[in-house]
Amino acid sequence: MTPLVQVKNVVKIYKRDKLEIPVLQNISLDVPEGEFLALMGPSGSGKTTLLNLVSGIDQPTSGSIIVAGTDIAKLNESALAKWRSRNIGFVFQFYNLMPVLTAYDNVELPLLLTNLSKKEKKERVEMVLKVVGLADRMDHYPKQLSGGQQQRVAIARAVVSDPTLIIGDEPTGDLDRKSAEEILILLERLNQEFKKTIIMVTHDPHAAERARIIHHLEKGEFK
Repeated sequence: MTPLVQVKNVVKIYKRDKLEIPVLQNISLDVPEGEFLALMGPSGSGKTTLLNLVSGIDQPTSGSIIVAGTDIAKLNESALAKWRSRNIGFVFQFYNLMPVLTAYDNVELPLLLTNLSKKEKKERVEMVLKVVGLADRMDHYPKQLSGGQQQRVAIARAVVSDPTLIIGDEPTGDLDRKSAEEILILLERLNQEFKKTIIMVTHDPHAAERARIIHHLEKGEFK
């Protein structure tokens, strides 16, 4: 079976004036559909850069990145933005919720770009809030929720549009151990029960243990 994500001979070099900073060096990676993969490595090893390339936030200097049959390295900015909205669910370290919106409205945001009816949007939002255990908090604002609850809202927002791929950048990095454990259990459930493909960057070995595959990056190369 063709992997869902194929990273082939990817090089990423950032340029500052005349200075070239190599971040990823000839990286190749296959991620099968339905896999839960953790990327580990010291600060500056290229973990987040690789995540940004796979999710279409950034583009490689050379090489190809094929996600669900699309070589995203060849897309222009507007095509890439459209592709991201349809295929990627993001979970960040600091939740990135809109403080002036309720949990319900935050989760609904990605659906505003779709052609779903009002009724379908409502059903989707209520379903994912139930999955993350926050059906009774949908009218609460972020400041009325704990860090762990805010991250669960962020996960609900990431999955509400049924993305091809969930991308987690240190999703437990800002949480206490108990809340982090709840988020990891939730991600594991999304992977096992709902067959979601997840790529997660983490510096926490305990978090990485939840993944089925762990890759270590060091100085832009797999070790």
